[in-house]
Amino acid sequence: MQTKRSPADWGLFLLLSACWASAFAMTKVAVGELPASVIIPGRLMTGALILWAVMLVRGDRLPPFSDRSSWLAIVGMGVAGTALPFYLITIGQKTIDSSLAALLISGAPLFTAVLAHFYFHDERFTGFKIAGLATGFAGVALLLGPDAMQGLGNVDLIAQLLVLGGAFCYAVNSIIARQAPRLPPIVLPVGFLTVASITSIPMLFWTNWDTVDPTKASLLCILGLGAVSTGLAGILLMQLVARTSATFVALTGYVIPIMSAVLGYFAFGETQSWNAVAAFILILAGVWFSQRQSRKRAASSS
Repeated sequence: MQTKRSPADWGLFLLLSACWASAFAMTKVAVGELPASVIIPGRLMTGALILWAVMLVRGDRLPPFSDRSSWLAIVGMGVAGTALPFYLITIGQKTIDSSLAALLISGAPLFTAVLAHFYFHDERFTGFKIAGLATGFAGVALLLGPDAMQGLGNVDLIAQLLVLGGAFCYAVNSIIARQAPRLPPIVLPVGFLTVASITSIPMLFWTNWDTVDPTKASLLCILGLGAVSTGLAGILLMQLVARTSATFVALTGYVIPIMSAVLGYFAFGETQSWNAVAAFILILAGVWFSQRQSRKRAASSS
């Protein structure tokens, strides 16, 4: 496991962050016309179908069922790392503001760092890592503003816990991805998106189809969510975890708000308050600090 991040690592990191950040803009369009019980299965199934086609063209295939370790990772990432957080966050966002939900979800890097500290010898806590995580989280809180904090601890506590549970699921997903057997880059995403798609099918039976009236824009957004924010992101996730670490990948949770704000400005004319620049600086400083090593440790790993 390399400890120094190369330009290619940072390029994959930014591309993965952009894929996930774009989901907020596309979801904003889709939820205006379609229920979550249609968006979630549509997103998962679209991503799975596209990746299945790519995998078949490449000549790859899923591991045999006798490969227990691979299938444990596939099922774990499909259920605990993909389908479950989608359910939890969607249910939670019915009663809490999106800004508060985003703040809670940004806790995923903190969860990941704690889990990785106990699971992986090369991801132990350091002073720089703790400082970076704390600084990044402070930047996200500042970016979202005091309005997001005002909802903490109110009557919607259960909804907040659901969203926080979704953030924890994303952390678990990073840990499973790091421990998963090395498979071709597209195989594991195909597997866990297929599992997630199957588990999302019951949502279609809960839908009141008389109220569903999709437009071209909403359908295109579902396709984009599946192809880019789910399918392509799944491949990038596996490549980046294999090259770096679970904690490094989790730091996308701090960069995504910046990219979402930029996309929101150009796509919807959304503007940020005066504290946005300071928040962006804190977030970027947090990412940099968390990946910085002490001279002693760097010398021992070289």
